[in-house]
Amino acid sequence: MEEKGIIVGDLENTELLEKVATFYDNRFAIIDNVHNIGENTVAKVEVFAVTLCLKGRGALYIDDREYTIHANDILICLPNVILEHGMMSVDFDCCGFILSPEYMTHIGMLIGHNWNMKMFLEKYPVFSLNEEEVKTFLQYFELLRSRLTGTPCKYHKELMEALLQAFMYDFGSALERFVEPANLSYTSGDNLFRSFLDQLSSSYPKKRSVAYYADRLHVTAKYLSAVCKDVSGKTASDWINRYVMKDVEYQLKRTRKSIKEIANELDFPSLSFFGKYVKRYLGVSPREYRDKLLNEVI
Repeated sequence: MEEKGIIVGDLENTELLEKVATFYDNRFAIIDNVHNIGENTVAKVEVFAVTLCLKGRGALYIDDREYTIHANDILICLPNVILEHGMMSVDFDCCGFILSPEYMTHIGMLIGHNWNMKMFLEKYPVFSLNEEEVKTFLQYFELLRSRLTGTPCKYHKELMEALLQAFMYDFGSALERFVEPANLSYTSGDNLFRSFLDQLSSSYPKKRSVAYYADRLHVTAKYLSAVCKDVSGKTASDWINRYVMKDVEYQLKRTRKSIKEIANELDFPSLSFFGKYVKRYLGVSPREYRDKLLNEVI
């Protein structure tokens, strides 16, 4: 049941990047060689990935949902998803970028701060570009690749950041065909909700107490939950449980750790409490869930 599990976090010295990247450091990677990835490779992705299909056809799973990508389709993968590589045609070719979430925030890119865009990309991570948009994407890709793989200039870091910002502003117009532009006049509630999700998504193991995040954000638990409900339609507890269960399902599906080891790693107080928690959200015990997966494979 366990495939090649790879956590792509800080982008540095990772097995996956060595296979697919022409260039990578701890902030940024150029991707253009996905044929080196074996089928059924599974990655817990903690970075932003933007990939354009140039030709052929490929299949992949994001959080267990299957997607097919064809020529001129683009895949935008947000952090904190489970990505599983499936089959691809012999002529499949693609190119793209991977960026650390911290780097995205540092250079002020738009995707990370637009709630409408995040919601759209969670539902539709694959969509088609027109010919002009493909041309623009490839122009930036080739320029970035040539600068990254060539002899560094005096202002190399600043140049790369400027090019990436220009790409995102240019590429943002393509996304606006699908998503309403970002509302730059965020309310204090919007800002608090984004900060809460940032805290939640970047932590591991995840605390399951609303009070823990409220304390870190300097608000009361009651206020944080009310703001989350108002902004997103879900309470803070709903969001916490959603992210915790994503970690639980990944561990049960993709690792051979014992149930007790998983409970300890995810910071549950006891095996019994972990079992009840999982059954509440999956309808079965951790053991039954894992046995069901094994039977499906057989």
